[in-house]
Amino acid sequence: MLKKLRITLAIICFTMITLLFLDFTGTLHAWFGWMAKLQFVPALLASGSITVLAIIIVTMTFGRIYCSILCPLGVYQDGISRMAEKRKKNRYKFKKSRKWLRYSILLVFAVLLFVGLNSIAILIAPYSIYGRIASNLFAPLYQLINNVLAYFAERWDSYAFYHVDVYIKSLPIFIVSIAYFLIITILSLTSGRWYCNTVCPVGTILGFFARGSLFKPVIDTEKCNSCGLCERNCRCSAIDSKNHKIDYTKCVTCFNCIEKCHQGAMRYRLAGNIDNVNKVKTIGDETKNGKTSRKTFIATVATLAAASTLKAQEKVVDGGLATIEKKKAPKRETPIKPAGSLSLDNFSSRCTGCQLCVQVCPNDVLRACTKCSEVCPAGAITKVTREQKTAIQIGHAVWIGRNCVPLRDGVSCGNCAKHCPSGAINMMPYDPEDATSPLIPTINTEKCIGCGACEHVCPARPFSAIFVEGNVIHINI
Repeated sequence: MLKKLRITLAIICFTMITLLFLDFTGTLHAWFGWMAKLQFVPALLASGSITVLAIIIVTMTFGRIYCSILCPLGVYQDGISRMAEKRKKNRYKFKKSRKWLRYSILLVFAVLLFVGLNSIAILIAPYSIYGRIASNLFAPLYQLINNVLAYFAERWDSYAFYHVDVYIKSLPIFIVSIAYFLIITILSLTSGRWYCNTVCPVGTILGFFARGSLFKPVIDTEKCNSCGLCERNCRCSAIDSKNHKIDYTKCVTCFNCIEKCHQGAMRYRLAGNIDNVNKVKTIGDETKNGKTSRKTFIATVATLAAASTLKAQEKVVDGGLATIEKKKAPKRETPIKPAGSLSLDNFSSRCTGCQLCVQVCPNDVLRACTKCSEVCPAGAITKVTREQKTAIQIGHAVWIGRNCVPLRDGVSCGNCAKHCPSGAINMMPYDPEDATSPLIPTINTEKCIGCGACEHVCPARPFSAIFVEGNVIHINI
């Protein structure tokens, strides 16, 4: 009964969070957006002390049910492990906790957050990992399926699923997402919840509080016949059936052990009031002697590789005057921050890299919508109205004459002026005294809000003739 209830709640939570990443319109966030704010790391970065405290209190009461119900990556691992168990049953065995590795990773994670390098720290955060997988793998597949279905309903040329770049917004992030997907999936198929109890910093934190939880699975040593079914079905490898011990720092309260026990020796109950049950033996975090296992080495190397390769590139677009060619990102002296992010310091210290903002952005350019501020669960982008957004100058446009097609190629353009929402760009003769002089853009920096529309539609390759430079004043405010 308890396992069925947990699975039902887990499926509901997993579905709602996944739909947030699949919904590129942003409409579902009005219904399910609160689910993202219940995630541990976003709540921590958003200074959501009430949410973090609530998760800790629940953990101290019922054990690590957060990991088996609310965490989307944890639920995903359960689903993959369940499929593997259908082919090979009773496949797990007890493993001592790697104390040195778990707490070393947690220490590095905490230090990175403390010094403001959360862009590296979130590479091993569970919500961020699942966000990248869902945004870059599941969402494109979801949109592709929708378009294929629409093709059968209407016309092929009404849909753009033959353009790969419609779905893959950044190739490096797409590759990293595939790496995450393969690593997590393979580990789940072979070792159950190995990531949760070896790498995951959230699992390590909650495991510390779960050691003394009020309710927990316990072993009735009078009924137990040491058959080992509980141990061989524990995806966390937390049960030592021979010695009747349970490592509660690893247990995620999935109730598999209780369901598999045919003797009624496994029960989930108030640990401090156990009738006819011998004193519960628990296992603290113990250091395992010997060399680092192969799986530990692979996971560590994969995390470091992900940190070195995760670098966003700007989407390649065509302004309508040039053949599609890869566009290179300009060298900006000051980075750009989204409207509502308050400052670069605030944005970089709170962003979880979950890519919900990217997923709901209608066309990868800052316009007068507020979708990104509405979906951010960590407070990296605070809520702003459309009126407020149009008044926020996040940067200003800069024109590079040598790249401009009217001067370089002798072709009239004006895309930047046509698409400027604030009227900050006007086309003027390059030589006012020459009637045949090509028209070039002039920028009113007072009117420019730094939305990026001009850079987005500029046909110049490989570098845009106009790009947005961030405002220095926003770095530390």
